[in-house]
Amino acid sequence: MIGLIGRKIGMSQVFDEAGVLTPVSVIEVGPCPVVQVKTAEVDGYNAVQLAFGHVRHTRANLPRLGHFRKANLPPYRHLQEFRVEDAAGFSQGQLIDVGIFKDAGSVDVSGKTKGRGFQGVVKRHGFSGGSDTHGSKCHRVPGSIGSSAWPSRVWKGQKLPGRMGHATMHVKNLKVVEVDVENNLLLVKGAVPGAVNTILRLTASPKKQA
Repeated sequence: MIGLIGRKIGMSQVFDEAGVLTPVSVIEVGPCPVVQVKTAEVDGYNAVQLAFGHVRHTRANLPRLGHFRKANLPPYRHLQEFRVEDAAGFSQGQLIDVGIFKDAGSVDVSGKTKGRGFQGVVKRHGFSGGSDTHGSKCHRVPGSIGSSAWPSRVWKGQKLPGRMGHATMHVKNLKVVEVDVENNLLLVKGAVPGAVNTILRLTASPKKQA
C-alpha cells in the first residue's frame, strides 16, 4: 500500500465504549496529489511522488513551479516518493486521502524529533554527574575519557557533549484508533516524533505472518 505525507497536530485522548482512555496523536494526513509516476522501464524503479502543503506561487522557485506545472497542479511545499510494486494504477493529479488507512490496522510513522541544540552529557546521554557536596567542582562534566598509556587516545564513539535531537525517528506499529476522511485526520495510539506541525511520513505497517 502506498503511504501519505502528514502534519502533526498534537496529542489528545479518546474513550472507547468500555470507558477505557487511550492517548492518541492527531495527524493531518493529505489529501496528497500524485505529482509524478515513476516506472521501472523509464526510471529503473516503480514509485509515486506525492505532495503536501500548499504554498504561494511567490514562495516557489522556477524549477519547482515547472515541475508542478507538468502535472497541472499548484505548487506544494513538501514532496516525497513512495515505492510501489506496480505504478500502473496511479496517474498525475490523482488525489489520495487518509481513507487508505481505514483497513490498515496499524501504521509506521517517520519524522524529525525535537531539536535540543548543544547539550551536555547529563541531558544527552543520562550521565549521573559528579558529587554536589564536599567541595566538588565537577557536577555535570563528563570526567576522564582517557585510556591510560594504551592506546593513548580517546576511543571512537565516546559519549560526549554535542548536538541533540532533530534526527529522523521511525515509530512502527502504531495502532489506528480513528480515521476521519471528512477532516483529513488520523488518530493513532501513542506518540509520534517531533513537535506540533512536524511533517511526517506514514505507511501502513506490513502484515505479520502467523
